[in-house]
Amino acid sequence: PRNVNAHIKKAFEGIQSLHFEDDMKISKMISPEKEAVPMTNFVDPVAARGAVEVWLVQTEAAMIESIRDQSFKARDDYPTKSFVDWLQVWPGQVVIGIFNLFWTAEVNRALTEHGNAGLVAYATVLEDTLTEIVNLVRGEIASIVRYTLEALIVIFVHGKDTIIELRDMGCSKADDFDWLVQLRYFIEENPDKPGVQDVFVRITNSFLGYAYESIGNCNRLVVTPLTDRCYRTCCGALHLLYGAAPEGPAGTGKTETVKNLAKALARFCVVFNCSDELSVEAMAKFFKGLASSGGWACFDEFNRIDAEVLSVVGQQIFQIQNAIKAKLDFFEFEGTAQLPIKWTCNCFITMNPGYAGRADLPDNLKALFRTVAMMVPDYGMIAEIKLYSYGYSIARSLAQK
Repeated sequence: PRNVNAHIKKAFEGIQSLHFEDDMKISKMISPEKEAVPMTNFVDPVAARGAVEVWLVQTEAAMIESIRDQSFKARDDYPTKSFVDWLQVWPGQVVIGIFNLFWTAEVNRALTEHGNAGLVAYATVLEDTLTEIVNLVRGEIASIVRYTLEALIVIFVHGKDTIIELRDMGCSKADDFDWLVQLRYFIEENPDKPGVQDVFVRITNSFLGYAYESIGNCNRLVVTPLTDRCYRTCCGALHLLYGAAPEGPAGTGKTETVKNLAKALARFCVVFNCSDELSVEAMAKFFKGLASSGGWACFDEFNRIDAEVLSVVGQQIFQIQNAIKAKLDFFEFEGTAQLPIKWTCNCFITMNPGYAGRADLPDNLKALFRTVAMMVPDYGMIAEIKLYSYGYSIARSLAQK
């Protein structure tokens, strides 16, 4: 079973290798940054009689169970320690997820109890905590904590800026629109599994599950107002079970925004560059894998594909979306009679409109996607947040330079 470690990164975004005990049971997942996350239930490849397809599926289930378990434990641990101590104990992904959860809860509490004055107070708390974290970056810390901090500061500064913006807009109720359009994290009962508490993400009226895919302790994108706007459209589309299609010139972060949204919802995301060589059969194989794994695909430069292939692809995506809307567990697809389908799967497409040698999308395909126009990002803001995460405290004036 140890031979699988050479290939595991291809199957799981956030797992570089698995840690085997002496009796060959899998006890930990090791991320590319060498962060180890303990498995809640050990996986035993021996019991599967060496059938890789059996115990790798069990590993996937164990990964989801472990990240969920760690998240709930970290949530219970959060009130018992200071923030700076707490973030050094838990895995990076969990730290960011649970920080978002408490951030949402505290803003809601501030708005419900004190209105706008509550935001003023909470903004000060966040600014003090940020100073503490930035000071921590400057000290001698383990490299794994440094990774956590770099990603956390990006999310933290966005949280702080959001609060300051809401404060200055005079937002005073927990159901003000300016607050509802932010990405907010809650723990509530799962509608599909009665009696089970799970993490959910809300934005405007969309309601999406957090999928507990292990994504390791990786860097996050700086969230600019443009990213926020793109998230709103994408989440709105996902909620209605459509795909989303960011379009715009090169270098505006279309693909990266999709990948980052996948990280925010802990989903598995595969990026694929399209070319005019793609045939219908190749796309069908791709969609079969997507449907059965429940991941997301982001097709880059989608309009490079030939028009005759695209119209069939439209039909294929339509079939998958209909199966999800009907809440089927198995459906017939391209010659596979009983293809299992997970309802989290989705596809995103990115396009550069108006390039030479590009086709326009056929109408049956356009109807399945919500388009988002992407513009040039705010470089000053990105520089500022990057400087914070490297331990500069007066980042704003430096970033303007």
